[in-house]
Amino acid sequence: MARYTVGTRSTGAGTTARPLGGLMAIASRSCFVREVGVFNTTTTAVAIRLAKITAAGTPGAALTEEKYHATDDTPDMTGFDTWSADATISAGNLRVAALGAAVGAGVIWTFAEPGIYIPAGTANGIGIVLATGTGQICDWYIEWEE
Repeated sequence: MARYTVGTRSTGAGTTARPLGGLMAIASRSCFVREVGVFNTTTTAVAIRLAKITAAGTPGAALTEEKYHATDDTPDMTGFDTWSADATISAGNLRVAALGAAVGAGVIWTFAEPGIYIPAGTANGIGIVLATGTGQICDWYIEWEE
């Protein structure tokens, strides 16, 4: 499997239904998420969670994905910045974290082999969403294998 990554500084704070960032599948391809990192860019604490997306809503700007190895195929998954309309977010938490009230406070979640499965289909993905309280602008990245 080839490994890829995408990430950015979110343009919005996200909500409980609008991810501040995420990764979406395409109709014909699935993937396995291996690592997610999220870091606060403000001096206000923020509670986040990682959850599956089962209906895309309206993702924000598409990002530029990177491949780890120059000879790998172009990645099929698409990373998106802050959503502008609600997605359908799974009620279950894949992970939850409170990011401290300091610039750079963060979390890196890693997932054992094979990783978190995102099935093929344009409604399927994974998102970083607000768990509770007020959202904040965050730096984030997602790594996956196809």
